[in-house]
Formats: sequence, structure tokens, C-alpha cells
Amino acid sequence: MPTRRLMPDVIKNQELTCLPPDATVRDAATLMAEKRIAAVLVTEGRTLKGIVTERDMTARVVAAGLDPDTTRLSAVMTADPDTLEPSATALAALDLMERHHYRHLPIAVGGEVVGMVSIRDLFAVVRTHLEDELRSREAYMFGTGYSAEATLG
Repeated sequence: MPTRRLMPDVIKNQELTCLPPDATVRDAATLMAEKRIAAVLVTEGRTLKGIVTERDMTARVVAAGLDPDTTRLSAVMTADPDTLEPSATALAALDLMERHHYRHLPIAVGGEVVGMVSIRDLFAVVRTHLEDELRSREAYMFGTGYSAEATLG
């Protein structure tokens, strides 16, 4: 896992879900529901301005009693979010996300958004890495071709 890069090792061929800062919270919620996603990038062109997540909508809109039909994303987004470059490692992303309690992290180059990594994406990488490590250790300890299933049969 330490050498896995965010792009293309963790995410590839990703369709970005973006809205402009003047879109409404309702626009974002509708788009997120349609696409079954939990975050939307707020952009002007390809330039990243912010990110809006389900958590943001809960805390900054619903709990604050704001109207989702009139509240603009620019009023509730996390502006200028932390980003990583595509060449960053999965471990670097996991570390940053854990330290700051993020579940979504934009990937950008020179202020232009090129992707977004989620904690689920990283969990899949960690799981694959652990499974590979386990297979490797079993092969080392018990010899190539060892299988727990073969000893049970």
C-alpha cells in the first residue's frame, strides 16, 4: 500500500460531480441522491472552490434552519479544501483524512480538480494490501501452494 498512488492506483476513470458556487443546496442534494454519492465538488470551470458533503448539509443547513432552495453552496461549502496531487500515496491521503476527520478529499493539480478520493476507496486499497500480505506470509511460512482449505478437506 505505501507505494500505491492516488491516480491511477486508487481511482481511475472517475466521473467528477461538480456544481458552481451559486448552485443551491437543493441542487447538490438532488444530484447527490441521483448519483448515490456523499460529496460534491464546488468548481468554477475546473478550478476547485470548495466541497460540500452530507455532513456539511446536516450541520450547516438543516441544523442551522437554512432553506435548501435559497441557500447557495458558496455559503455552506468548505472553501479552499485541502487537496493532494494525483501522485500522492494512498497512505498520505489516509493520514490526512484521519488527522482532519475527512471522508472525502479532492485531488487537484495547480488548483484544477482532477478527482476525489473517499475513505471507502482507501479502505478497499488497505483491504487488498492486507490480503496480499497475508497470502505472502502464508506462502513464506507454509510454502507455495499452501491453502487452509486444502488441509481441511
